Amino acid sequence: MNKALLCIAPILLGIGSPSPARAQDSAATFTALRAVDGRMAGIAYRLTTANVALCRETAPTPGWAIHAIDQYDAPLRDQARRSFGFETPIAVEAVVPGSPAAAAGVREGDSIVAIDGKRVDGAAPGKTATSAARDAVTATIAALPADRPLRVDLLRDGKPRSVTIAASPGCRSAFEVLLGPGMDASADGRIVQIAVRFFERYTDDEVAVVVAHELAHNILHHATRLDAAGVKRGLLSEVGRNGRLFRLTEDQADLLGMYLLRNAGYDPRIAVRFWRDHGGDVDGGLFRSRTHPSSAARAKALEAEIARIPANAPKPYVPPIIATVDQPLE
Repeated sequence: MNKALLCIAPILLGIGSPSPARAQDSAATFTALRAVDGRMAGIAYRLTTANVALCRETAPTPGWAIHAIDQYDAPLRDQARRSFGFETPIAVEAVVPGSPAAAAGVREGDSIVAIDGKRVDGAAPGKTATSAARDAVTATIAALPADRPLRVDLLRDGKPRSVTIAASPGCRSAFEVLLGPGMDASADGRIVQIAVRFFERYTDDEVAVVVAHELAHNILHHATRLDAAGVKRGLLSEVGRNGRLFRLTEDQADLLGMYLLRNAGYDPRIAVRFWRDHGGDVDGGLFRSRTHPSSAARAKALEAEIARIPANAPKPYVPPIIATVDQPLE
């Protein structure tokens, strides 16, 4: 992800030596960026670890957000180093309070030297912003056994430090905040992406409704199953069988997302309230895609589903829809 496009930070797009005032503005913007990514990390950690029993693919989930120096455009990297450390190309941007990473003593600003004995890529960043180095480290962690402790070698103020993070299995999915002016949210089976504007406009509980919906798509393998069903995307996605199957996956993600929230200790009725109060902001109102239900229909369906939850349902509760993950979409 190219972090030069942060909509709340146009000052960062300037090139050249910053004035003291501009440097102060830049530092404040990076602080705001860390706060947003930390909020996403906290929501993701809570949802993925509480619902690991619902997920076929699992991964170590330390409870942190990591980033790479080359995610930032070249003119921004000096300020990124001042704000975030980056003694190595990969650093810990934020740590979720109460997480295994926090318990192991990991701090924001720690630079990552090695994961489970494997050194991170030490190549100098190129001129073009890219998330490839960050994604490679994320993939390395995700490929490790989820039920084993995670050994991490760090640098902090030039001093090496090794920590062992307690095993913390979670649903296997990456999470990313999209920078820019849109109100977009998506999931492709591998990653959940949520626009920064959700964090500007809504509380963490409200954002969690959107994150849980997108995570539900990944848990239910919707992208793969839609491909297997031969659906057409683009303009044809709203027509006939294509539209019906896309609508089916949206309905399923709404319902499973509510259960993900409940299992993670959220009041599941926040999903009802979100779609009732804010759905028009997200689904486009009159310009809503026909592959998505209206916000009123979403709220009504969720309310009915909540009423069907058994009074003694455990946490985590594995709803029947999980059994459909291997079934063709029809």
